[in-house]
Amino acid sequence: MSVPNIITFLRILAVPLAMYMILTGNMVWAFGLFVAAGLSDALDGAIARMFRARTVLGGYLDPLADKALIVGVYVALGHVGLIPLWLVMLVVFRDVMIIAGVILLFTLKETLAMQPLYISKVNTVVQIALAAAVLAPAALGLPNPRLFGMELVEALVYVCAATTAGSGLAYARRAALLFNRLGGVR
Repeated sequence: MSVPNIITFLRILAVPLAMYMILTGNMVWAFGLFVAAGLSDALDGAIARMFRARTVLGGYLDPLADKALIVGVYVALGHVGLIPLWLVMLVVFRDVMIIAGVILLFTLKETLAMQPLYISKVNTVVQIALAAAVLAPAALGLPNPRLFGMELVEALVYVCAATTAGSGLAYARRAALLFNRLGGVR
């Protein structure tokens, strides 16, 4: 295990703790863990690049850690009513669909380069921004900011839904093209 992989693994272990903090109403700690997880994501990537410590395991662990954090935080925020359940379901469904596709390709003994689509990168930024916009005011006692005449959280919910759906459709299209190239699945 390289240092970046250890940092990534610790980020995965922080997910249930962050969820617990949200579910018990301890938003200060939840926000702190969320920020620490984000910083650790940047840190492990920087270390991997600077010291040429990129590994195949890290290529799989890092996006898995990101998905676990987002899904875990969204499920907890949805459970306590801070984001709509329909959005939680959309986010979880997209990630389950992506993971199922990777597992299917693995069972077909196909190699897969872990290359996120541009829309997926935008989606990740929006999902993180929404979680931060929900957690920060609750943790820091700040008012909910407004954007274009609506609360920032409400605006981000709709942007998040659009980018999540767009990303999911783009991955579904990519999967369809790949499976078509492979001759379909029997």
